[in-house]
Amino acid sequence: MSLLKVESISKSYSAHQALSGVSMEIPEKTIFGLLGPNGAGKTTLIRIINQIIEGDQGSILFDGAPLNLEHIKNIGYLPEERGLYKKMKVGEQLVYLGQLRGLSMKESSKRGKAWCQKLDIIDWWGKKIEDLSKGMAQKIQFIATVMHEPKLIILDEPFSGFDPVNANLIKDEILELRDKGATIIFSTHRMESVEQLCDHVAMINKSEKILDGSKADIKEKFRDGTYLVEHKGGELKSGTGFEVLNAEEIGRNLTRTLVQYSSDGNPNDLLKELINQAEIHSFVERIPSMNDIFISLVKGENPELADA
Repeated sequence: MSLLKVESISKSYSAHQALSGVSMEIPEKTIFGLLGPNGAGKTTLIRIINQIIEGDQGSILFDGAPLNLEHIKNIGYLPEERGLYKKMKVGEQLVYLGQLRGLSMKESSKRGKAWCQKLDIIDWWGKKIEDLSKGMAQKIQFIATVMHEPKLIILDEPFSGFDPVNANLIKDEILELRDKGATIIFSTHRMESVEQLCDHVAMINKSEKILDGSKADIKEKFRDGTYLVEHKGGELKSGTGFEVLNAEEIGRNLTRTLVQYSSDGNPNDLLKELINQAEIHSFVERIPSMNDIFISLVKGENPELADA
């Protein structure tokens, strides 16, 4: 079931077309990767979902109902450009922002302190925002985004400014929020984070959606029959149904060769062919990464996969 359904959304600014008939469904209780190069239209779509701006055409359904102002309390938004009041103390900031999302002062304080304890920044409760490091301020912004327990959480580059230790800490929290029932839209340029976190992915390029589906299905569609083969015994030669693409020496008298095989063939047959040529130490299909897929689609190398 979908928590959010985007139907044919278009938006233009003067002569610039930001979105062109974009549609997608965000399944509930999943992490949904919203990808695309700079200027593709991702931020415009996020702002429309948050009702900061309106689309020119199309509609959005939230939990089965037309998106309206009442839904704001069920959405948490962490923008790429952070915005905290630097002169306010951490506790005052979280209590204030919690109240804006419908929590009482007492409940805002309780939840804010619990989250600060969880993220190991409770000692800074009485300090001003301007006294915090960038990473600690990021934690406060993250807490403000999730403390009212929204159904939909929108995270735009959530790991910006974090060191690896704190980035992993926030990743664990994101996964826990999903496991507890939240739906998360995750917008980032860090493809390794998409690999680790996302269940579903959509990609926008030049205002249009060019990819949409589960991460597993998308990777399946991008399989191209290439295998990495580590071997001894000289160079491998192209043969029936397969082509040797390149090879490199990797030490210990081993060579790593990239072989492309007919997509409708049986890899066991390929392995038999290769065993006749060399001593095989490793034979692994090369599954494309999300980074490979992103670059390939943005460069327009696989237009037939737009309906994945």
